[in-house]
Amino acid sequence: MSTISARRGFFRSAMNALIEARQREASRYVNGMLLGLDDETLKAHGYDREELKKAANSLYV
Repeated sequence: MSTISARRGFFRSAMNALIEARQREASRYVNGMLLGLDDETLKAHGYDREELKKAANSLYV
């Protein structure tokens, strides 16, 4: 493997890790906001409080 392709692989991996971390952060934020809504509003928009709680807990694992 050449130095250029190794460097590109490193930066690509670093960028992918950064994107994944930001996606997890955004999901935690959105789930927190959604959990602040009442059950009727959540249900009207297709969300379930228990599923949101499970998703919130699984993000930290």
